[in-house]
Amino acid sequence: MQLDETDRRILRVLQKRGRISNADLADEINLSASACHRRVQRLEAEDMVKDYVALLNTRKLGLATTVFVEIKLNAQADEVLEAFEKAVARVPDVLECHLMAGSADYILKVVAEDTDDFARIHRQHLSRLPGVAQMQSSFALRTVFKTTALPV
Repeated sequence: MQLDETDRRILRVLQKRGRISNADLADEINLSASACHRRVQRLEAEDMVKDYVALLNTRKLGLATTVFVEIKLNAQADEVLEAFEKAVARVPDVLECHLMAGSADYILKVVAEDTDDFARIHRQHLSRLPGVAQMQSSFALRTVFKTTALPV
């Protein structure tokens, strides 16, 4: 699907304000409401807009600690990777899991209440993940910048 500048403007606005009304979106991008609605429907149908979500305040929810966990597996066989990926997807505290090139096989982004809570997560979940040979955790001291908006 080819995106023109109007599509890109729609996507930029929706990434920051997903609950914006169609009328307000149309006004903001200088398009009629019906044309705007058709474009948004097309972007959704083409899976350019994957989903609409609410971004929650981790601090208000008591999950102020972010930990990045580097995982090295004991083998690279497909069955080892698949077993690890299935198991890690079931850990509720893991927000992201990325297969990596480089020194780590995977990097996980984990949220926790504090270091004691992370110790619980590590003990109950991370240490039981299949195929793990080595694990290194790094605690984020402060979030300097964070966005979910892609550069469109």
